Amino acid sequence: MPSQKLTHVDAKGRSRMVDVSAKIQTRRVARAEAMVEMAAATVKLLRDNRLPKGNALEVARIAGIQAAKQTSGLIPLCHPLPLTHVDVSIEIIRTGARVESTATTKAETGVEMEALMAASIAALTLYDMCKAVEKGITIGPIRLLEKSGGKSGHWVRKG
Repeated sequence: MPSQKLTHVDAKGRSRMVDVSAKIQTRRVARAEAMVEMAAATVKLLRDNRLPKGNALEVARIAGIQAAKQTSGLIPLCHPLPLTHVDVSIEIIRTGARVESTATTKAETGVEMEALMAASIAALTLYDMCKAVEKGITIGPIRLLEKSGGKSGHWVRKG
């Protein structure tokens, strides 16, 4: 159930960065996914590593890892986190690709945004690598799958 109070808004309704200095550092992990839908012919080129721009899967994987490390510079109220691990995997499926990312830290706040950023940018990079052969690629949904650590504990998406 959603919280009744927005933590990034002060009493006057102004945006603010949450002060997490009183929180305890804990190990925090988040997993996210992004779906990339494309035509069967594009999926075949991706699977066979025959796209004009080269190895799309590896470029997208590295882009996702880099993106996680840049999250606080792109999302205005995110805290910079000392990431201890980021992983991005891409599974080719019949309708395109499924990107899954995992971000890990030991910090006072969670890594959901870093995991979501990694999955999102990896998906956008797949689009960029494939757009020469198909412009109609669709990205989405992009969503959090699981998070653990901190006061709110363990959460897993159902369904």
